This record gives sequence, C-alpha cells and structure tokens, in this order.
Amino acid sequence: MASEADLRARLQRASQEHLLRFCAELAPEPRAALLAQLEALEPEALRQHCQRAAAACARRPGPPPDLAARLQPLPLERVGSASEGDPQTRRLWEEEGFHQIALNKVAVLLLAGGQGTRLGVTYPKGMYQVGLPSQKTLYQLQAERIRRVEQLAGERYGTRCTVPWYIMTSEFTLEPTAKFFKEHDFFHLDPNNVIMFEQRMLPAVSFDGRAILERKDKVAMAPDGNGGLYSALEDHQILEDMERRGVEFVHVYCVDNILVRLADPLFIGFCVLRGADCGAKVVEKAYPEEPVGVVCQVDGVPQVVEYSEISPEVAQLRAPGGGLLYNAGNICNHFFTRDFLRTVTRELEPLLQPHVAVKKVPCVDEHGNPVKPLQPNGIKMEKFVFDVLPFAKSVQKLSLFLPPPPSCGSSEAQQAGKNFMAFQVLREEEFSPLKNADSADRDNPSTSRRALLAQHCRWALRAGARFLDVHGAQLPEQLSLPGSAEPPAICEISPLVSYAGEGLEKYLRGREFRPPLILDEAMARELRP
Repeated sequence: MASEADLRARLQRASQEHLLRFCAELAPEPRAALLAQLEALEPEALRQHCQRAAAACARRPGPPPDLAARLQPLPLERVGSASEGDPQTRRLWEEEGFHQIALNKVAVLLLAGGQGTRLGVTYPKGMYQVGLPSQKTLYQLQAERIRRVEQLAGERYGTRCTVPWYIMTSEFTLEPTAKFFKEHDFFHLDPNNVIMFEQRMLPAVSFDGRAILERKDKVAMAPDGNGGLYSALEDHQILEDMERRGVEFVHVYCVDNILVRLADPLFIGFCVLRGADCGAKVVEKAYPEEPVGVVCQVDGVPQVVEYSEISPEVAQLRAPGGGLLYNAGNICNHFFTRDFLRTVTRELEPLLQPHVAVKKVPCVDEHGNPVKPLQPNGIKMEKFVFDVLPFAKSVQKLSLFLPPPPSCGSSEAQQAGKNFMAFQVLREEEFSPLKNADSADRDNPSTSRRALLAQHCRWALRAGARFLDVHGAQLPEQLSLPGSAEPPAICEISPLVSYAGEGLEKYLRGREFRPPLILDEAMARELRP
C-alpha cells in the first residue's frame, strides 16, 4: 500500500487533498481503509472526473437550442411491432427466437446495481414483493420466466437448452443479491448459469468540484449508472465467458419492470432476422409529457433523447395519423449481439458521455460530523445503457413486414453491418416499472401488482375461463381495463405454467373459478385433462 505521504502528493495533483483532512484522527483500521480506497483512485482520472462533474452541472439545463431542428422520428423501416402487421411474419420472428435459444446462443443480462431507496427499503429492488397472492419477488418471477422459456424452446426442438443469466450488481447490491439467491436455491436454476458481477463506483462530487467525504474514513461513492455495463463487461471478462458458452445474442433489461419478458423469442427473432446489432423495445407514450426518454434520430443517428431535453412544443407534435410524432418511449429493454458489445467495450466505451444526476449525498461537515442533507448537495456522474445506440448505424434497409427471401437468412442479415432496430410492444403486456413507494401516484407497488394481475386475468379469460362472484354469478369479462382499475377477478398464473399466455386453454377452457385463482404447477397438474 502507498504511504500517506505518497497519497497526499497524488491527491494534491488531483486538487483533492481535502480527502485526507481527518486522516490523523482515525484509528489504525479505518485509517487503513481510507488509504486503500484513495490508492485505488488514479489522480489524473480523479481530477478530470471532478472537473467534468462540476462543469456539466453548471451548464444550463433543458434542451439544446438547436435540438428541435435536428430531431426526426425513427423511419418506419427501423420499427417492428409485436402486435401489428402480418401475423405470419411475427410467427417467423418467434420461431427464429426459439431456434436461437434452443441452440444455446441467447443470454439475458439484468441491470441490478440500484437499491430500493425510493421504494423505502434498503435492500436490492429485485428482492421486493409487490403483494402478489404468491408473494413472489421480482427476482423469482424473472428466474421462473427463464426456466419457462428454456422449457418451451427445448420442447420445440427436442433438446435441453440453457439461457445464462448475467446479473450486474454494484457495491451496494452484490452481497445481498448473492445471499438472497443462495437462500432461495437460485430459484431452481443451475448456479453455474447465474453469473453475478459488479459495476464500477465513482466518487460523488460537490458543486465546486470536490470529491465528497461520506465519513471521515470513506469517500462517498456511487455506481456509474447502468451504462457502466460496458466497462464492467471488460473488467470481469463477461464477454469471454459468453464466448465460451457459445452465446451470440444478449437481452439486456432493468430489474424493476414486473412484466419484462426475459429472452423474449419474438424480440430476439425479430432482431436476428433483421440483422440488428442493437435493438430496443419501445412502448407508445401515454401522453406528451410522460417522463420517459424517446427513441428517435438526431442528425439521422438513432439515440434516446431524455424527456427533459425535449421542449413541450416538440413533445406535443402530431404525426399525420394523429398520434404523437415522438411516441417511441424507451423502457430500458435491449438486444445486442456479442460482437457489437465487444466493439463497444474495446473501442467505443471511452466515447460515451456521462450524464449529471444531482442528489442528496450523505457527507461530513467541516468538523467531521455526519450530515444527512435535506437538499441536493452533490453530483453523481452516470452513463446510460442506451448511450451506445448511435454506434449502431444501418447500412441496409429491410422491409419489416415481409419475411426475408430464402436467400436472406439470419447469417446474411447479420452481415448487413451496424444496424439498429426498434420493436414496439404493448404497454399493458410488457411494461410496468416499479420506481416509487405507494405514496407516489404512479410506478409503485400497487400499479405493478395491478398490471400483472390484470394481464393474467386477460390471459385466463382469453383461454376460456369464467370467474364467479361469491353468489355464483358470472363476473364481467373485461379484457380492457384502465391502468388504475383492479381486474374483475384476482388471478395469478405462475411463469412456470405460461410465459406469455400460451398453453392455458387445456387448463381453463370451459371451467368456472371463484377468485382468487392461483394457477401454479401443482394446480395445473390437477386441471390437466
């Protein structure tokens, strides 16, 4: 370990020597911990990080003055749909996705570096229960969807297949996540196929460009955003692990979407057959001011523009059909080829520009007393996973609503070059994020729970189930519900029984149920003809 004098000299070069101002007061163990943390901070990188954070925070917020003139919606040839267009084409996409899964070429990668602070809990968000009848956590729901999609692909192709689950954690979430998985026997997945790795941490910075001390013996650190994925892939040789397993396609998603379809065969197949190096699922924006980023083009290059960067006038613009012109809402759900990720990690990651997040950062005052600020006092610099979209540039445009000719299979399409595609999905089927506590109006445990139960009620009704009230009268068959409405019947279907509503007729058609209906594997065995 470097001496205190050497570290002080390094910190002086970075203009951050204040980080040692309480060092002489510390006992040997916390002193050694502080020195070890400081030794890991390269002086020039620390200096640049703090300067960049302060300069970025000082810039005027809001949309760049010339952005409106540079914006364009995605061209139709770059957008596919999970619900519109030719059903036969969608079947081809889905079959291709199952084929790639059966060949062990598909992995899923979970972005799980954040804590559940806004939910009012101190543990990782994936461990949260939203109040389902089964009491399943987000992690369990996701694990069971992996098991089911493996089963479906294996049955179609008469093989055993594996979808490896890579989980990017942070300093805050790695230990509790690993412990939780062990306590739950990895939800009956092979532990060798659940690979956890840790993203980098960056110092939080004050508005005047000084790294913040969280305690006398600790620099305040924060994960480098979900875009820290790309440096973490390189740090932990994750792409090498994927290569050893034969993985070619990676489905990346955020932990907090209760409706997420892991390794979605339809999405995977669409991207593969369209030769996409990079893909994004999108949902139609609910209203112009909805606080979600928009997938669009800037200067002809695909990217996500944050809602705060789009002026109200631009957000209100309408397309000829009457819908919003910029309606492709980003839901942090992406497809990447392993080759594309390798290019990003080895060549392009340094080009990613960090984003500013102004936060309340616990710190110490000038006397070393702990402070929990009531107002934002610091800057956390983050990169976003979607920052790589501009690196995917289409050089060949393919019709999305016709199947490729026999001479244009997936291997040929992949040779089309850097190519971005968007895939529009139905919000009620695939997107209900869990961001806030129930005290908030939206994106809370109640809205997440309702979204899943309403989806499962729709699946059951479409499969021919009938629900009865306490008096034996049939409940109304409501297939469409307002977002805030409770479903007509409480119905939860295990992902181990149905991944996306498939195969339920044999259990439910013509049967009557008094809610709640909890269709798990045991009940499915009882109901099977």
